[in-house]
Amino acid sequence: MSENSNQFLDALKQMQGVEVGDIVDVEVLDVEDGQIDVGVVNAGVEGVITRREYTSDRNTDLHDLVKPGDKFKALVLRRAGGDKENGEFFFSVTRLKEREAYDKLQKDFEEGNAIEGTVTSSVRGGLLVDVGTRGFLPASLISNRYVSDLKPYIGKTMKLKITEIDPNKNRLILSHKDLVEEEREEAFDKVASQLVVGDVIEGKVSRLTNFGAFIDVGGVDGLVHISEISYKHVDKPSDVLKAGQDVKVKVIGIDNDRHRISLSIKQTEPSPFEQATADLNEGDIFEGEVKSLTNFGAFVEVTDGIQGLVHVSEISNKHVDKPSDVLKVGQTVKVKVLNIDPSDRRISLSIKAADSNASSSDNHSSRPHRSRNENSVNKKYMGDNDNGFALGDIIGDQLKDRK
Repeated sequence: MSENSNQFLDALKQMQGVEVGDIVDVEVLDVEDGQIDVGVVNAGVEGVITRREYTSDRNTDLHDLVKPGDKFKALVLRRAGGDKENGEFFFSVTRLKEREAYDKLQKDFEEGNAIEGTVTSSVRGGLLVDVGTRGFLPASLISNRYVSDLKPYIGKTMKLKITEIDPNKNRLILSHKDLVEEEREEAFDKVASQLVVGDVIEGKVSRLTNFGAFIDVGGVDGLVHISEISYKHVDKPSDVLKAGQDVKVKVIGIDNDRHRISLSIKQTEPSPFEQATADLNEGDIFEGEVKSLTNFGAFVEVTDGIQGLVHVSEISNKHVDKPSDVLKVGQTVKVKVLNIDPSDRRISLSIKAADSNASSSDNHSSRPHRSRNENSVNKKYMGDNDNGFALGDIIGDQLKDRK
């Protein structure tokens, strides 16, 4: 049998073997405005590749992409219905690329690998991403924070994890949030291992919310609750802080299970109580104004906003049934400091001890009555109960009176 006969038989065999779903080598025969005419190499089979089956760019000129004589692989889509369709088969390059992409993506999914993709557009509920084929990134899986505006993501390249893949349904669901959470956990473990509660460190305000400020401390966000921003009342964190601001913070809590770090700005500075009592010592005698009376004692102002308690047993050497029997609000009294408790912010005072020392005051540490302008603490730095005694002591006593 001649060589030409063998070639004919081989071509006939290949032509008869072209089936839908096959991947074949094709050669460009002609390029038209909306399609490419091709022939299967060494098969004697011809067909067409429409614009959408060659490129995803609907505006491109096919003449700029291919020319007669070019060869490449294509997927056999279906048989042509008649001569008017100018060929025996329809082929596709884009779907072949998608099939190849899905094969690789399936492997990445099974191995848990991260992939990269470029966001092409936004649709209702999320983003469309090109990862060799088209994938969908739901808005809820873009970040570990709520994302309201999707437009800034268009055109960006993102690292992603595959959460669901089904080539038969052309379904590919992606997530960026999973990677963010993984990276956050790794960063937390690294930072948390270097911190202990009580550390004072430098940080930068990363974002503000109604309930506090998130501070970047080494790549991890810690939360300063609104109550820990300042000793004075803060309506909104944005009133006193701004994004990008450098701040000093104290670590007040580390939750390894929930990957949270609690911080405080105000605890990096002396409290109003500490400032007010900095030069106050046990044994000091001074004059103060009675600010309130209860059944168990009298509260005397030590300095602006700071009060100490004179227990009923410390009012007089004589028995006192009720403080109001011998004292009145607004009265100036001489008191002696018995105890200062910084942890509970309490100051214990005594009137009778000051009286018993009056005759020998020259031999004791004493000081004159403080005016409101001397050694005072501006009340704007005071908390509602940062006054040297427990608010519950007063409330509890008042409740007793109502019974």
